Amino acid sequence: MTIQGFCAPGFEDVRAEFERNFAERGEVGASVHVTVEGQSVVDLWGGDAGGRPWTEDTITHVWSCTKGATALCAHILASRGELDLDAPVVRYWPEFGQNGKEHTLVRHLLGHQAGLAAVREPLPADAMYDWALMTDVLARQEPFWEPGTAHGYHALTFGYLVGEVVRRVTGHTLAEFFEKEVSGPLGLDFWLTLPEDLEPLVAPTIPPAPGPTTSPFFVAATTRPDSVQALMLLNNGGYVVASNSRAAHAAQYGSVGGMSNARGLAQLYRPLALGGSYNGVDLIGEEQIAVMSAVASAGHDRMLLGPTRFALGFLKANDRPSVEEGDAMGLSEDAFGHSGMGGSIGFAAPAARMSFGYAMNRQGGGVGLNGRGQSLVDAVYRALGYRRAGGGWFR
Repeated sequence: MTIQGFCAPGFEDVRAEFERNFAERGEVGASVHVTVEGQSVVDLWGGDAGGRPWTEDTITHVWSCTKGATALCAHILASRGELDLDAPVVRYWPEFGQNGKEHTLVRHLLGHQAGLAAVREPLPADAMYDWALMTDVLARQEPFWEPGTAHGYHALTFGYLVGEVVRRVTGHTLAEFFEKEVSGPLGLDFWLTLPEDLEPLVAPTIPPAPGPTTSPFFVAATTRPDSVQALMLLNNGGYVVASNSRAAHAAQYGSVGGMSNARGLAQLYRPLALGGSYNGVDLIGEEQIAVMSAVASAGHDRMLLGPTRFALGFLKANDRPSVEEGDAMGLSEDAFGHSGMGGSIGFAAPAARMSFGYAMNRQGGGVGLNGRGQSLVDAVYRALGYRRAGGGWFR
């Protein structure tokens, strides 16, 4: 198995850890990309992409990394003054104001505080391919908790909630807006709806090996059929089990449907590591970076049943020690981004003017980083002169 691409001087340890992932940690196919001061300093790929070599152009399903792209669309509108994050959702989406949600704020949607972390109403097969159906269901649903009083990871509903606000404000679908304002101008390998002619570039997802888990989420989902965890896992229209299908890749699914690679993830966050602009593309004002990176909700997560920390639409560092369970995410405190189920990640670290992306086809457990991704993140921080203390990185 041959690793291809390059590492700039000083980042050789990233390549060493990438190679070690294949040799010792069970990596099958993957890519990693890093930018510093806007320049690519790491661009590596290798392994198997479903019976063929993983190439420079291979893409794969990046799962909840998609939430970062969706959140960015909302922040672009906020930076332009077209969306008030402190306004009630009903200002933009009047039908949402039902069953105790009349005072829900836009920031509650972004901060996983809306109380809509799962769907009570039984969903038909393929429901999550149907945007109108899902947004109608969520608009009329009673929340699981009073919005704004607690948080719980909206794993499969986040994209409809935030994406519908984007649609109401702009008149464009979420995918259209993302392509027009972000992926097109930046030239990203990142799609919220994958064109059919790009399907041959896809490395299919390999689910994690079955086995015992200590995850409180999975314990609740499998032992308490009336829990919010069970509803999320079992009442989703079958999307998760059909995620390698052409229909899933073509669907607009702003929570977990994005198709990309490490280059696409790192370059999505590159402008955000540089104050909001890159190469003449002005995504957001610099003041919005502070809003995007600040912790908005933290503490006990009512969905994941453990401690989490969220900015408005992005994950923040979480120093839980169980990296191999896929729960931890050791980053610098200024960093913000999003991991994807099984271990992919994209993030910006503005203090270092660095962005990072990692995508792979063989999933690990959990919704955060596992040892493969964290080893690469750690190597980058070491190359930048950071030191590890506890679960985070500091200068």
